[in-house]
Amino acid sequence: MARDITTFTDFWPYYLREHARPGTRALHFVGTTLVVGLLVGAAVTGRWALLAGMPVAGYGFAWASHFFVEHNRPATFTYPLWSLVSDFKMWGLMAVGRLGPHLERAGVEARPALP
Repeated sequence: MARDITTFTDFWPYYLREHARPGTRALHFVGTTLVVGLLVGAAVTGRWALLAGMPVAGYGFAWASHFFVEHNRPATFTYPLWSLVSDFKMWGLMAVGRLGPHLERAGVEARPALP
């Protein structure tokens, strides 16, 4: 099914189903938060070398969650740009507590990943 996706509107529910376990979403949240923190830290301090840690923080937590929690192949391998956009969309929705309805529409049980 994944290879037939041609629009972001169709990709988003697929992405959420690939992140069905709360632990997967929690690790993505941590990784994306670190990415944002590194970007802000680099901008505030002028220590641009911090940017080198962004891929390690983002992909490290995300890929670990897929390999050890979700037990599936990261969508990044097939849809890199849409996956990146979706990571930030999921992060933002989680941060404001509004991911649940999106999960439910995608057919994923909306168990919270964060307390």
